[in-house]
Amino acid sequence: MTKTAVVLLSGGLDSTTTLAIAQSQDYICHALSFDYGQRHQAELNAAKNIAKIMNVASHQVFNIAINQFGGSALTDKSQAIPEYQSGAAHIPSTYVPARNTIFLSIALGFAETLHANAIFIGASSVDYSGYPDCRPEYFAAFNHLAKLATKEGVEGHPIHIETPLMNLTKAQTLQKGLSLGVDYSLTVSCYQATDEGLACGRCDSCMLRKKGFIDAGIDDVTRYV
Repeated sequence: MTKTAVVLLSGGLDSTTTLAIAQSQDYICHALSFDYGQRHQAELNAAKNIAKIMNVASHQVFNIAINQFGGSALTDKSQAIPEYQSGAAHIPSTYVPARNTIFLSIALGFAETLHANAIFIGASSVDYSGYPDCRPEYFAAFNHLAKLATKEGVEGHPIHIETPLMNLTKAQTLQKGLSLGVDYSLTVSCYQATDEGLACGRCDSCMLRKKGFIDAGIDDVTRYV
């Protein structure tokens, strides 16, 4: 039987790997990206390019102005992007309030219109910034919600939230992606990338990405300032 999935595609390392995994599992993939008032458009531009190169069935860019609420260094340019702090126990200022819940809710509505089987998201609880909406228990709860809150779920066709990277380190994610032919030079992960997609090399996302390449023993193809 044909399988259909909505894949959340930010243009970064994790979401691109997740798209490759979904395609390797024979899903017809519809990519969904968000223009939510983030600091830069480089990652979104990367997502558009990746969606085209990886030949998705469709690519939707949903506009939602989360930035009007503020509350995050990723959506409020008056706040400085913090540099990476190894072993930091607090949730960093780059956390966007309820972002995954907002994104997944929209993805769930889109998935229903497609009669999709699954929604794929590249969240991980390993080598991550400690965001509360990236934990396994969060996605377990959202899976339960998806069954209760949708026509598809009530009629016995629940849309599953798939998190294939949840227990993978960045190094393992990179190795998985490379085995599936992912070109990581196309991806942008930096919180404050330039318009050309050049990474700062100092923020949380950049440092976790750097560590992944080092731990995997792979040449870092990231383009830095």
